[in-house]
Amino acid sequence: MFNPAIASLTAPPVSVVLDWRASYNGDKGALIDMSQAVPGYAAHPDMMMALADAAATVDAARYGRVEGDDGLRTAYAAHLGEIYDSTVEMGETHITSGCNQAFVASALAVAGRGEEILMTRPCYFNHESALGMLGINIGYVDCHTENGMRPLVADIDAAIGPKTRALAIVTPNNPCGTIYPADLLDEIFTLCRKRGIWLILDETYRDFLPLNTGQPHRLLSHDGWQDTLIQLYSFSKSYCMPGHRLGAVTGGAALIAELAKIIDNIQICAPRTPQIAVAPMLRQLTDWRQENRARIAARSDLFAEIIASMDGWTLLSTGAYFGYVKHPFAGTASIEVAQNMARKAGVLTIPGTFFGEGQEDYLRFAFANAGRDVIAELPDRLAGL
Repeated sequence: MFNPAIASLTAPPVSVVLDWRASYNGDKGALIDMSQAVPGYAAHPDMMMALADAAATVDAARYGRVEGDDGLRTAYAAHLGEIYDSTVEMGETHITSGCNQAFVASALAVAGRGEEILMTRPCYFNHESALGMLGINIGYVDCHTENGMRPLVADIDAAIGPKTRALAIVTPNNPCGTIYPADLLDEIFTLCRKRGIWLILDETYRDFLPLNTGQPHRLLSHDGWQDTLIQLYSFSKSYCMPGHRLGAVTGGAALIAELAKIIDNIQICAPRTPQIAVAPMLRQLTDWRQENRARIAARSDLFAEIIASMDGWTLLSTGAYFGYVKHPFAGTASIEVAQNMARKAGVLTIPGTFFGEGQEDYLRFAFANAGRDVIAELPDRLAGL
């Protein structure tokens, strides 16, 4: 009686893992939640005030433009220009209700049922389930440990077939935390352009690049980038407001027109309150974002040190919000390992099985919502396993 494309999907992974909280009796101390990728600190007081003020306006309760409020689109286009040292027009941006919606709309705009979008593996589970829900086929390009958990360009080239319409990449990566260097992104972009497919580049965690990282890439400086690049972003992590659901797509004017058709049939417009509140904050909270970038980088460094000190545990990659770790229990399903960690150690993580085939030996730790003192508890918590 149900749509088979939906019935075949797994339950939302984060919800599954959060249900394991009830299995922990608390004997090791407070539960350590390193499952969902959420900021472990509050939004800036100015942002909270701006949200409250915006919510009290008449405009916030009205419909807005499908493409997003002009104020936020203009501010975001200028913000992108500063980051990438390029010119982005307001008409090349579309505001969405979160980055997952941005991905779904972008996929719908460029691929139809039975066509294909390539994903790197391990892959972000919401991207994978979204394509399954839409009836869009998925081609996988495996990432390699020896290549820093990144794909080989030759493998991407070999995976592109007659029905391939796009390649989707997340950088900094979810689940691995891996950063794609600018030169590699240039090479991948050039390949996509040559083969006539889109590059969907999800940069949700762009504001948490390592401190020694400059401009993330040069793709917006390529002539005609609008014909090949679809860039996604989320305001949720950078401004500590995931509950307000606000994301963005950057692309050519032709793409934005297609997205408007889709969004009009899904939600009509993104929430008005956060759009109004965020527009001035892109510039006003620059220093605060940098402070949080340093805070998360310190957690990433500590997490790497902690895992290196634990016998049998191996860190494959880390960066931004995530560390991807090989557990020491060979032959045991990752979901069983994660359930035991929740029950016996009071530590929640996402099992590798949710990130694609061949990921049974791995776990994703999201350390952004765990302070340094909490991360330091991991060796004692996991020793008893």
